[in-house]
Amino acid sequence: MKGNENLEKEHKNTYLLKRFLPYYRKYRWILVLDLFCAMLTTVCDLVLPLIVRYLTNMGMTDIEGLTVKIILSLGLFYLLLLAMDAAANYFTAYIGHLMGTKIETDMRRDLFCHLQKLSYSFYSNTKIGQLISRITTDLFDITEFAHHCPEEFFIAALKITVSFVILGNINIWLTLIIFIGFPLMLISTGYFRKKMREAFKRARVQTGEINAQVEDNLLGIRVVKSFANEEMEEEKFDIGNRLFLAIKKQSYRYMAGFQATTRVFDGFMLIMVVVCGSLFMINGAINAGDLMAYLLYVTTLLASIRRIVEFAEQFQKGMTGIERFIEVMDEPAEVYEAENAQELKQVVGDISFEKVSFQYSDGTDEVLSDIDLNVTHGQNIAIVGPSGSGKSTLCHLIPRFYDVTSGRICIDGQDIKDLTLHSLRSRIGIVQQDVYLFSGTIRENIAYGRPDAPLEQVELAARQAGAHDFIMKLPQQYDTYVGERGVKLSGGQKQRISIARVFLKNPPILILDEATSALDNESERIVQESLRELTKGRTTFTIAHRLTTIRNADIILVLTEEGIVEQGPHETLIRKEGVYYDLYQMYRDLDGVNGEF
Repeated sequence: MKGNENLEKEHKNTYLLKRFLPYYRKYRWILVLDLFCAMLTTVCDLVLPLIVRYLTNMGMTDIEGLTVKIILSLGLFYLLLLAMDAAANYFTAYIGHLMGTKIETDMRRDLFCHLQKLSYSFYSNTKIGQLISRITTDLFDITEFAHHCPEEFFIAALKITVSFVILGNINIWLTLIIFIGFPLMLISTGYFRKKMREAFKRARVQTGEINAQVEDNLLGIRVVKSFANEEMEEEKFDIGNRLFLAIKKQSYRYMAGFQATTRVFDGFMLIMVVVCGSLFMINGAINAGDLMAYLLYVTTLLASIRRIVEFAEQFQKGMTGIERFIEVMDEPAEVYEAENAQELKQVVGDISFEKVSFQYSDGTDEVLSDIDLNVTHGQNIAIVGPSGSGKSTLCHLIPRFYDVTSGRICIDGQDIKDLTLHSLRSRIGIVQQDVYLFSGTIRENIAYGRPDAPLEQVELAARQAGAHDFIMKLPQQYDTYVGERGVKLSGGQKQRISIARVFLKNPPILILDEATSALDNESERIVQESLRELTKGRTTFTIAHRLTTIRNADIILVLTEEGIVEQGPHETLIRKEGVYYDLYQMYRDLDGVNGEF
C-alpha cells in the first residue's frame, strides 16, 4: 500500500459486474421470482396495443361484428391483467428492495471484516474518513442498484424483443427502420455515460475527503479552539465543500446531456413512425389499426428507454459504489496466517530474534537490519535510542502487526509465522502512550479483551492497576460513560484503565510502548506502581524515554540506525561510557536527576 492512489483505479463495467454477481447467489430464488413478477408487469404494456389494434381494425372493416360483449370481454380481460400487474408490482417494490438491502448489508459486512485484516501500513497511508465513506455512503446506492439493475434491463430487453417480434410480423421494413435507432442512441450516449461515471466517482472521493476533514477537525476541536483557528478551519472546509459542488455541477451537466440526447432520439423515433407509417399506409402496406399498434408499441418502448435513462444516474452511482468497494477488498492483507497455523498454548515467554530485518512496503530504507536477540521468560527488556531507530517497530513485529522482511521471531522456539494470529495476539498485552478508550462505560473498556468477565474480576483488575479508587468516586462508578476516546477522563486515569485492561487479559508477554511519557509526575508515579505490579513474572519489552522506567530493567538495548549497538544492565552500560552513557549524560543535564530518553 503506497497511499490513497492505490485505491483509485479504473475498472470496466463487465469486471465490476462479474465481481458483484456472486452476492446474488444467496438470494437467487428471490431474484428469479422478482424477474418473473417484473415480466408480469410488462404484460399489460404489451397486450394493450394488440387490443387497440384489434378494435381499430374491427371498427374499420367489420363494425357490425364489433359487439358490446367483445368490447366488455376485452375490457374485463385487461382489468384482470391490471390486477395481476398490481400484485406483481407490489412484490417487486417490496421484496426486490429487501433483497437489495440484504446484498448491501452483506457487502458492508465483508468490507468491515476485510478492514479488520489489513495491516498497520494500510492505515498509515489511508484516511479514515475515506474508509468511512466507502463503508457507508458508497454502499447506500447498492440497494437500488441490486434491485433495479437486473429488473430494468430485463424488462427493457423483454419489451424490445417481444415488440420486435410482434411488429416484425406486421411489417418487417417499418420495424427495421424504427429499431435501427436503438443502437445509434446507445452509441451517441456512450460519451455521456462514461463522463457521468467519472464524475460520480470524483464526487465519492471528495465526499470521503470531506468526511476525513470533518473527522480530523472534530477530533482535534480542542486544539482548534486553543489556537483560535475556527475561521481557518471554516475556510479549509469551504474549499473542499466548493470543490464537491463543482464536481456535482459537472456530473449533472453530463447527465443533462445524456437525457437531452435520449429525448432527441425519442422524438426522432416517433416522427419516423408517423411519417414512414403514413407512407406505408398510403401504399397499402399496413392499415390504420397496425399504425395505431406501432405508435403504442413505440410509445411503450420509449417509456422503457426513459426509465433506463432515469436509471442511468442510479446505475452509474451503483457501479461507482461497487468499484470503490472492490478497490478496498482487493487490498492485500500483508499479514496472513499460514495454511496449517498452530495454536500458541502454554506460553513460557522465551523470545528470540534471529537475523531479523524489516522494511516498510512503500520501499523506504530498512528500519531494522540483522537483529539478533534472545530474551528469557520473565525478563524486562528496555529499549532506548533516538527517534526513528525502530524501537516501536521492533516490538510491533512480535504480535505481527508487521511481518519481518527477513529472518524470524520465535516464541518458545515456535516461529510466530506458524501460529494463528488470534492465539499469538491474545497472549501479548500492550500498553501504549496514546491510550484509546472506546465510546462506552469504564467496565466495557476494562473488559474489552474479556467481554464475559464478571464485575468482580473487572474490579480486581482495576485495583491492581490503581484505578479502583478514582472509579468509585465517579457518578456511575464502573458504569460511567467515558465519552468518545475517553474524553471525560484525565490522561492518568485513561492510562490506568488501559493497564487494568491488560491485567484482566493476563498475558504472559507485555509490551510497554512509552506508557508514561505523556503523564505528569504524580500520574506517572501512580502508573509506574501499577506497571511494576503488572510486569511481575512476565516477559516485558519497555520502550521508554524516561530513565525512571528503565533503570531497573534486566537488560537495556540501545537501538540506533546501525542496529543494537549496546546491551546490558544500567550500571554496566554506564561504566562502559558508550552510547548509553552519552545519552544518559545529555538527558540528565536536560531533565535533572531522573533524565529522559
